[in-house]
Amino acid sequence: MLEKRRKALKITIWTLIALFVLGSVGAGVAYSKRERLLQAGLERGIRKAKRDYNLDVRIGLAHFSNPTTVAFNDISVVPAGRDSLLRIDRAEISVRFWPLLIGNIRLADLKLENGMVQVVKRDSLTNIDFLLKRSRDTTNADKKRADLSKVAENLVDNVLSKIPDDFDVRNLDLRFIDDEHRVSLLTIAATIDDEIVNSMLKLNGSEATWHVTGRANPDERQYNLALYADGQPLELSYLQNKFNIKLQADTVRAELNESGRSGGVFRMKGSGSVRNMRVNHPAIARHDVLVERAAMDANLFVGENYVGVDSSSTVYLGEVSARPFVKYTLSPDKIYDLQLHTDMVDAQALFNAFPQGLFESLEGMKVAGKLKYDLALHLDTSQPDSVKFDSGLQQDNFRILQMGKTDFTMINRPFDHTPYENGQPVRTFRVGPENPDFTPLQDISPNMRNALLTSEDYTFFTHKGFNEKAFRVSIATNYKAKSFKRGASTVSMQLVKNVFLSRQKTMARKVEEILIVWLIENERLVSKERMYEVYLNIIEWGRNIYGIGEAARFYFAKHPSELTLGESIFLAFVVPRPKAALNHFNPDGTLRSYVRGYHRLIGKIMARRGMAQPDTNAYGFYTVQLREGLRQQVEPSDSLQIEDMMNNDEPTDGGGLLDAFRNLFRGDKKTEREETLQVESETTNQPAATDTVKTRKQLRQERREQRRREREERKRQGDGGLF
Repeated sequence: MLEKRRKALKITIWTLIALFVLGSVGAGVAYSKRERLLQAGLERGIRKAKRDYNLDVRIGLAHFSNPTTVAFNDISVVPAGRDSLLRIDRAEISVRFWPLLIGNIRLADLKLENGMVQVVKRDSLTNIDFLLKRSRDTTNADKKRADLSKVAENLVDNVLSKIPDDFDVRNLDLRFIDDEHRVSLLTIAATIDDEIVNSMLKLNGSEATWHVTGRANPDERQYNLALYADGQPLELSYLQNKFNIKLQADTVRAELNESGRSGGVFRMKGSGSVRNMRVNHPAIARHDVLVERAAMDANLFVGENYVGVDSSSTVYLGEVSARPFVKYTLSPDKIYDLQLHTDMVDAQALFNAFPQGLFESLEGMKVAGKLKYDLALHLDTSQPDSVKFDSGLQQDNFRILQMGKTDFTMINRPFDHTPYENGQPVRTFRVGPENPDFTPLQDISPNMRNALLTSEDYTFFTHKGFNEKAFRVSIATNYKAKSFKRGASTVSMQLVKNVFLSRQKTMARKVEEILIVWLIENERLVSKERMYEVYLNIIEWGRNIYGIGEAARFYFAKHPSELTLGESIFLAFVVPRPKAALNHFNPDGTLRSYVRGYHRLIGKIMARRGMAQPDTNAYGFYTVQLREGLRQQVEPSDSLQIEDMMNNDEPTDGGGLLDAFRNLFRGDKKTEREETLQVESETTNQPAATDTVKTRKQLRQERREQRRREREERKRQGDGGLF
């Protein structure tokens, strides 16, 4: 046995010696011909760049400065018919010897001196279009969808494996030119030396000096880097000039801990943080929003056909943390999954974590107790009507100790209200007995109270400010329309929006609206009856017509207590688009025929709930008469013009049955969708969620049919009409 082992050891030793000798001989031959091999390789690469990408690549001089280091001079890359992409005066690249023997190119050193890399966009053309074209060609050639996890792994590996152990760059100008806008980042010096990263970059000449510092370990693929500026925040004026967004930060940090693929899933773990981030954009908030501290421990994953953020990730905002989960499935159907969960957290810590300037009315509020938030969304685009949405804020002994900038209980008392239009105040009026048009809830006709609730928010007196079913319908409808077509605001939300918030449509305002509604409803700061009373007395019902008192007098010369069922349903009909109210009348003061279907729809629902008597005569439609003094303001117009006006007039975000009816009012004939709506309403004893989205082809067909009916009607009247 011992003799066999000795023999095996000898064979192994001699084999290794033979391999070493052969390798040495091969290396010697390669070394002696290295310059010729280098030139041949460069020529092949230049031809390939021209053939595959239409790039003109030129290298003035290339030679070996030592066995594993290649020096280049005067490098340029110019796409055909485009601006130069790259110019470098001098470069040295060293590769590791042993990985090179097995065909794995790993950079050991990289030195660059005096260069320029630029991306130029002129009109719709850029000097990197060749990359996009190559990507499209590859996609068309390979009909089978690639495994995203492998794509991500290859991309990350190719990037990280090209980062050298030692890195020294001097005077490299990185430019981005977009028509009249330009960004320049000149790398005065950037080094990686013994894993220590240091750099100095000049932004747009003398505009700012930036630094990237930290540690980099290319072998372990671990990086911990920080970006900051000398004596001022980080900021790109390009964003302000191009997109009207102000974005600043004192320090930005990023860390990559590990990456790899296992079990068919590619994962990357890391973290990021930002200090004193300031954001300003009209779509976000009216003023600067300041985030003092925000961070995230991220676990990203990429599967065969999906990408996402794992639930083991954590988001930190101030002293509050939350666990997000995001997953986007690309095929065979697109599926969106989103979750956000917190533990029970100190309520004051949560309010303190709100970015400054985001929720102005809540600033300075003092609270006690604990809060917990949960959100879950699942949208399968192949069946959007089955969308799942749940959102809730749970409380444990939560209470308000002190109001903030705004006292939400003020609507329990008489107050002055100023409506705005296009950012400008219209007028100020008193909401209280001092105003002769103010009408207490009990003095408003039950017809009016019930018709508006049926149309806008039928569960107002039973919900706590929100209708999740309406949210789900809104998400599905808006997704199918690829635009905002339907809102999900309750009466509570519309009241808060009108009384406490600006009319500027921002993301912050919508979230603030939801928070205020939760506070009012959860803490019972205002009774439901008072909320509805105020709502009826402040909402717009026409041009410069606010409150039910003014509306009843303006349209019908009546007190709100005298409103009939037909008049009440009409007033409910115009709430989402109040400025168009007079356009729904004929010159003789009667309502146009297309409104009749809405009266029947609302009336039948009210009758089933015991709010009205069953009626086969369109629930008061024929009894509605505009007061005589207004009739001269009504101009003759066909119903198609009215329909276009309704579709283009800016709606409120309340949604409700008017949105359901907008595509149902064409003529007297009951549509298939109206039949469905009524069946669903009868089954659930509630107005059914309605899909109002139709294709352009369907709309054109309906318009042609409407015109045909009108021509036949005109012909009939001409043949045997009144004259």
